Amino acid sequence: MSNLQRQTVLILNKNWQAVHVKSPAEALSMMYSDSATGLEVKGMDDMIPYKWDDWVSLPYDNDSDYIQTVRGDIKIPKIVILAKYNGIPHKRPKFSSSAIWNRDKGICQYTGQKLTPNQGNIDHVIPRSRGGESSWTNCVLVHKEVNSKKADKTPQEAGLRLIRPPKEPKSLPTTFYIKNKHKIKEWEIFLKYHEQ
Repeated sequence: MSNLQRQTVLILNKNWQAVHVKSPAEALSMMYSDSATGLEVKGMDDMIPYKWDDWVSLPYDNDSDYIQTVRGDIKIPKIVILAKYNGIPHKRPKFSSSAIWNRDKGICQYTGQKLTPNQGNIDHVIPRSRGGESSWTNCVLVHKEVNSKKADKTPQEAGLRLIRPPKEPKSLPTTFYIKNKHKIKEWEIFLKYHEQ
């Protein structure tokens, strides 16, 4: 994958709140069309937004990446600010084993024991063999031994009781889902309040 296609540009709404991550190609296109401005970050107290014409005229910076164009080298922004959008989109985590681990906080939902990754697995409260679905409201994290003993029984038949009924997680602002996997230091101020 080329550097222009990697998701390495943080998108802020017009209130400077993180809402998405895009590729440099998408971000530069947004800047060119005036739907976003590039944010030059030199420090916590030194952040300057630039429109396209000013952005392409910025002096060369050895700490930045550039793309080559017929017009000359253009600096790749690390952060852009949307010109009009001020909302914060919300989303729910996708249903998956890791999302169930997160929802249940690594705790067996029958015993209350804190589990290590090799101790737990996902249990269908109503077993699949009896029509139970793989869904937020029918799957819980359990200790492997407890799940093995429960087998294809309901919790009541196995003499078990859930700590709390499983439910779909609430939707959260997308900022909570933005990960700084590239360790871009300019993003830190916009994401630090949501790290756990």
